[in-house]
Amino acid sequence: MFEFFRHSKAAIATFMLVLLFGYVAREAIGRVYGAAEAIVLIDALSRAGLYLGAAVATASATTIALMLTMLGVIRNVDEDFDITTYRSISNIAKLATVSLLTSLLLLLAFVLPTGEFEKMPTQWFSILYECLFATTVIMVALSAAMVVKIYVTIQRVISKITPGGDI
Repeated sequence: MFEFFRHSKAAIATFMLVLLFGYVAREAIGRVYGAAEAIVLIDALSRAGLYLGAAVATASATTIALMLTMLGVIRNVDEDFDITTYRSISNIAKLATVSLLTSLLLLLAFVLPTGEFEKMPTQWFSILYECLFATTVIMVALSAAMVVKIYVTIQRVISKITPGGDI
């Protein structure tokens, strides 16, 4: 577990930066004052969120498949890779899996017909909006961290297989 933190500082920093950006964006939107306003915000968020969730789901599923391919490639290269490279690939696969599951959960939540729930307490819509917004930010942060982790891992692999060692 601590290995992830030692070799993933850039990915963690990216994750935290995106979370901070999401928090600032949420604060800029302001407080949700009523059910009608929350329904409008949920509707606006869901229109963009459906596309974003589908894109993240596709990217994450593709990343998982590509990590399997990368494992095959580095096993067939004549160079010996250290355990850090294999852990990095494993961590990328974990990030992609969590990102994929988060995007699927978000897609499921976005297809709820929120305007049709007339008997729900008015506070429920505000809570739903906050949860959807937070999940969207987390999904984007996971995706950004995954991209940075992929970049660092690819740089490690390239430097190992490039003649001369430096790129």
